[in-house]
Amino acid sequence: MQASKIARAWSGLTALVVIAGLAAQIPVSAGTTGGTFHTPAGRVANLLAFFTIDSNILVGVGSLLLALGVAGRSTLFGVLRLTGLVGITVTGVVFQVALADLYELHGWAVFADTMLHKVSPLMCVAGWLLFGPRGQLSWRVLWWSLLYPLAWLAVTLVRGAIIGFYPYPFVDPGINGYGGVAFNCVLIGVLFIGLAAAAVGFDRTFSRRDEPDEDWSWERSSSVEGGGGGMDGLAPDPAESVERIRDAGTY
Repeated sequence: MQASKIARAWSGLTALVVIAGLAAQIPVSAGTTGGTFHTPAGRVANLLAFFTIDSNILVGVGSLLLALGVAGRSTLFGVLRLTGLVGITVTGVVFQVALADLYELHGWAVFADTMLHKVSPLMCVAGWLLFGPRGQLSWRVLWWSLLYPLAWLAVTLVRGAIIGFYPYPFVDPGINGYGGVAFNCVLIGVLFIGLAAAAVGFDRTFSRRDEPDEDWSWERSSSVEGGGGGMDGLAPDPAESVERIRDAGTY
């Protein structure tokens, strides 16, 4: 019971970190001047083009469902959980390897950057390792989770070709050529699949050791039903990166 309360509190805190980061990032992006998008609404809408923002949204939704005890055991939630977990891990790794030292941030931009690139990844990964829930991941879930990065890449390349904006220099054919973009995406894709496979293997191994009543995310439904309690190649061009910062105030 105590472990369940701690786990749900951790998930709630993770969701709050994401909400706080996004709440700080929105006005920062709206107030950024210059770049491709000339209106505050356009710059805020463009936030959804960033893998960082999308991954944090997935983490926030999954964490909130867990905190409220309404996550369920569906394949859909398993895909949401794995996609958010791996997506935010890739976000943290790529940020540290390719983006962290490119420029200086000030004011609320520093807070948003810290929440979305550092605190959120650490809390999501630590929460999953410590509390699970276990027994939700499978190889089927892994393959479904690949739809997220593939869809993001397809939309990014098609949209970029139309409007001339790419959120990251390592997916910009104007800088790297399509061959270079393909190489960078393969590297990140291998990282994504490797992390997802490791997560599935970890989950399958440790779920065998957990007793059914230790699965904290299902405590509420059990009580109702039973009546009881109970990447070196990714370094971008700094000048190009600064232009992207001006476009949305995030990365």
